[in-house]
Amino acid sequence: MGSWAMGRLWGPQRGWAGAARSELASCCDAVHNFIASQNNTPLGSNMSYEVDSKKTILITEDIFKMLPVSSPLSVYPFKTCAVVGNGGILKNSSCGAEIDRSDFVFRCNLPPTTGSISKDVGNKTNLVTVNPSIIAQKYNKLNEKKTEFLENIAVYGDAFLLLPAFSFRSNTATSFRVYHTLQEFKATQRAIFFHPSYLKSLAQFWRTKGVKAYRLSSGFMITSAALELCENVKLYGFWPFSKSTEKMPISHHYYDNQLPKPGFHAMPKEYNQILQLHGKGILKLQFGKCESD
Repeated sequence: MGSWAMGRLWGPQRGWAGAARSELASCCDAVHNFIASQNNTPLGSNMSYEVDSKKTILITEDIFKMLPVSSPLSVYPFKTCAVVGNGGILKNSSCGAEIDRSDFVFRCNLPPTTGSISKDVGNKTNLVTVNPSIIAQKYNKLNEKKTEFLENIAVYGDAFLLLPAFSFRSNTATSFRVYHTLQEFKATQRAIFFHPSYLKSLAQFWRTKGVKAYRLSSGFMITSAALELCENVKLYGFWPFSKSTEKMPISHHYYDNQLPKPGFHAMPKEYNQILQLHGKGILKLQFGKCESD
């Protein structure tokens, strides 16, 4: 439990990473299954939701047309990937330049990247997850405030906006509205959707390693996918503690101190897995300040 089953067959560093990648690929196959596409979501099929698994959604022609033909991330493996969490440890880290040098940058939940903060968090973004609750609270589900939404996401350039349209039935309409808003205004960003079967397989995979939660955090989902899609993965802003490595108090996020809902994610267990992966050289975890150029 908690260790990579194939790990003991491999030497350190690259061997561990290869073992981790092949174990994840055999369970979950992010290359083909991470994103819902026309290749893995047949027209006319009934797709089960990830969490509301007794509920299904019929893949109509309208929905099918919203999906890319194949995974837009299948040009893998990316050489270097940065997975940027939103932890307060990023504040005053000077990690921005290092993050921006990565071949592919993943971010979570539409975080701020402009202004003085960019020196710590960078501003390059290739994929950013979008929690539908943000769209509901901040933009009234895009029933209005579309212009404000489009202005705010312009900072992400031509990034993919990754939405959990098929996780809960209540997420579907808002996720689709994001897609249609981007289309309507010919935005440079593109909405894509997590495949619910991938997320179910991933949750099962981590459950066997001791991560039992109502749902994995989006940061942990992205990290897991990055391990398959990238040769070298480095995590920034992953730090679930209220004090820094120097025992200084830090905010929960680098942009606010709003705490997560209790009981929803298994953050300590997730972090324990990330530390194990770091210890084996499967990924790198940035703990403090980056060396400035």
